[in-house]
Amino acid sequence: MVAPPRWMCLLAFSLLVLDLAIALPANAQDYPNQTLKIVVPFVAGGGVDVVARIIAPNLSEELGQPVIIENRGGAGGMIGAAAVAQAPPDGYTLLVGTGSTHGTNSSVYSHLPYDPVRDFTPIVLISSSPLLLIVPPPLPAKSVGELIALARNKRGELSFGSYGTGSINHLGAELFNSMAKIEANHVPYRGSAPALTDLMAGRLHYMFDGVSTSLGYLQAGTIRALGVAGAHRSPVLPDQPTISEAGLPGYDTMVWFGLFAPAGTPKSIILRVNSATNAVLASPRIKEALEKLGIDPVGGSPGVLASKVQSELQKWAAVVREKNIRLDQ
Repeated sequence: MVAPPRWMCLLAFSLLVLDLAIALPANAQDYPNQTLKIVVPFVAGGGVDVVARIIAPNLSEELGQPVIIENRGGAGGMIGAAAVAQAPPDGYTLLVGTGSTHGTNSSVYSHLPYDPVRDFTPIVLISSSPLLLIVPPPLPAKSVGELIALARNKRGELSFGSYGTGSINHLGAELFNSMAKIEANHVPYRGSAPALTDLMAGRLHYMFDGVSTSLGYLQAGTIRALGVAGAHRSPVLPDQPTISEAGLPGYDTMVWFGLFAPAGTPKSIILRVNSATNAVLASPRIKEALEKLGIDPVGGSPGVLASKVQSELQKWAAVVREKNIRLDQ
């Protein structure tokens, strides 16, 4: 058999390489070349939505393509998260995941329509914000230590509120109770506003709330803060000690948002979006806008977000097991 000419072999090889390049998902080599959609798995106007809309215009500038926000709320963020998990892994449909979608949900629900680890590729940890331990002004406890002492003296008599069973401020309070070795009655509400109303009226003794939603009430004197539930003090409340400083060492409960892509998204796309988002978060204007809301911009490598997800899954699974919390028996 006569071997084909050398030029034919080279041509065949070149065509094969060209075919492979064309076959790269979403033409990763020239990404992005169309509009990006970021799914917020909660209703418009909430904290996740606000943060996404703050960074979207600058992210659009960094990537050179429009970036739109789509709200797909419902079921504790599961509807939007599941939609992104099933989207093509081409970098054009992304998710702002949270401590609910990629932390607590897998423990409080028996069945999720997605796997928070296997179905997503982490891109970047956008932000974190500590919860705040708040009480009504007339409550005699003036510090974290005094609240713990009061709860121990009135075992099972105090009540704490939350946005709903399984929410981050519910589980954060349960973690607090467990670490402090106290017992109190959980009163779930449909959101922050009604819970805050009852706290201010003295029908609740304490609760954990976001810095951004509590700040106005703190300034008005209608609630008091006993401690910041993070590892560090909040820039918005620099004189407010952390709960760890104020009497419960090691306590840490944060609200966090991260950017995710569907599993299988090419690494080059992940790194491109990661780099662009880090540039946005480093912008003084963006940092100022977030910090005014009590939110700390974070950034970093995809591995930072991956580690965050793993630690959150383990942390809240332990709390849920101990307290036997389930939303779908």
